[in-house]
Amino acid sequence: MSPPPPPAPTGALTGRPFTRRSLLVATLAGTAVAAVGCTGSDGDAADAVTPAQVDQLAAQVRVQEALVAAYAQAVAAAPDLAGAVTALADQAGAQLARLRAAAPGDAGTTGAAPSAPSAPVDAAGARAWLRAQVAAAADAHAAACPDFTGGRAALLGSIAAGLRGQDGQLA
Repeated sequence: MSPPPPPAPTGALTGRPFTRRSLLVATLAGTAVAAVGCTGSDGDAADAVTPAQVDQLAAQVRVQEALVAAYAQAVAAAPDLAGAVTALADQAGAQLARLRAAAPGDAGTTGAAPSAPSAPVDAAGARAWLRAQVAAAADAHAAACPDFTGGRAALLGSIAAGLRGQDGQLA
């Protein structure tokens, strides 16, 4: 015959044996306590902005507004560009909407949209002019990106990268 099984381990304080159920409850309770301890912050400190950053975000909104205006001016100067740049102009508009949403306070609602520098009157120079406007906006967003953390830094970096892609498509 085989020897009898060893006695079940007992809890240090209760003297009762541990069961699977009590072990599961203890594990779940420990996990819940750990989860609560990891999420004790009310706000996202990485996404907080200083007053200077509010101004920088407002400037980035204006840069993107000027780019949206540049697309409209380029199409007005060279209507044959419309087919090639409509999707890019829509993307620039969507980027502007995201920037406005990310800008705290009234920084996301600037007054009248600034106009881009005068577009060339001839259709031949419109594409090159528009490409220069896109590159300048990408440079501005990329330069501002390191001054932020969290979601706003990611947004500026994403917009800069998207505009670099647009620059390549306009080449």
